[in-house]
Amino acid sequence: MEATMPTQRLNQLPDTVLSLIEKATGPVDDVRTLKAGRNSAVAARVYASDHALFVKGLPLDHPWVWTQKREADISPYVQDIAPKLYWHAEEDGWSLLGFEYVEGKHADFTPGSPDLTAVMASMTRLSQVPTPSTELKTMPHRLRSYVDDPAELAWFSGNSLLHTEWNPHNVLMTNREAMLVDWGASLGAAWIDPALWLLWLIAHDHSPAQAEAQAAVHPAWEHAPSAGLDALAHAQRRLWDSIADESTDDWAKPMQRAARAWGEYRTGRP
Repeated sequence: MEATMPTQRLNQLPDTVLSLIEKATGPVDDVRTLKAGRNSAVAARVYASDHALFVKGLPLDHPWVWTQKREADISPYVQDIAPKLYWHAEEDGWSLLGFEYVEGKHADFTPGSPDLTAVMASMTRLSQVPTPSTELKTMPHRLRSYVDDPAELAWFSGNSLLHTEWNPHNVLMTNREAMLVDWGASLGAAWIDPALWLLWLIAHDHSPAQAEAQAAVHPAWEHAPSAGLDALAHAQRRLWDSIADESTDDWAKPMQRAARAWGEYRTGRP
C-alpha cells in the first residue's frame, strides 16, 4: 500500500551475498533466483544440505532497507501464519532475511475461489496476535497525506498488528493454510486489514457489495464505523491514483479502478 517504485531484481547473487548466506546457513548446494515480488533486490530459493530457504534482501543504503528489520521484528509474533524466519544478517553492505521456504501457489481472489475462506482465517488469526513491542508505523501516519481533514486520521488509530499488503502474491496457499509474506506491518484499527483486502477482491472481479460481504466475515468488521470506512475509501482512492500515475506494474491500474469503485459505492457518487 506504500506509494513506492519497484526495486530492480538481481538475476545473479553477488559474491558478498553468497558469502553472507553461507555464513548464516552453512554450505549451499544450489541457489535459484526468483522473479516474484517487487520490493527486494535479492530474492532466491537457497538449497542447503538438509533444508531449503527463501532469502530476500536489500543493500544497506537502499531507502527501504528499514522494511527488512520490520519483518524481522514481527516474525516472532506471526510464526503461525507466516514462514519462520531463521536469521537476519546485516553486514558487508547488505541486509538479508533467511526464511523457511514454503511451497505454495499465490492466492486466487476471484469470486467463488476456495482460497477466500483460508485467507480470511489467517487474517482473523492475525487480528488475535498481541500488539508487538517493536516500533511500527501507524496507519494514521501512513495515510496522513491522503485525507482532506487530519481529524479523519483518528478513525484509523488502534493497536492491532496489520499486514496491509494484500496483493495475492503476498499470500501463499499451502496444504496447511494461507501463509502471509512481504508484510507492510503497521499498527491500526483491526478492521483496516479486511477493508484493504476488499480492494484487491474488487480488482479481481468482485463487485463492491460482494467484496464488503467477504470482508464482513472478519470479527472486527462489525466494529468498523461507517464514517471510518468512508474516510479510508477516500484515502485509498487518492493513494491508488498516486501509485497508478507513477507505476508501470500491471496491477496498478486495476487497483486504481477498484479504489474508485469502492469510493463510489460508499458515497453513492463518482
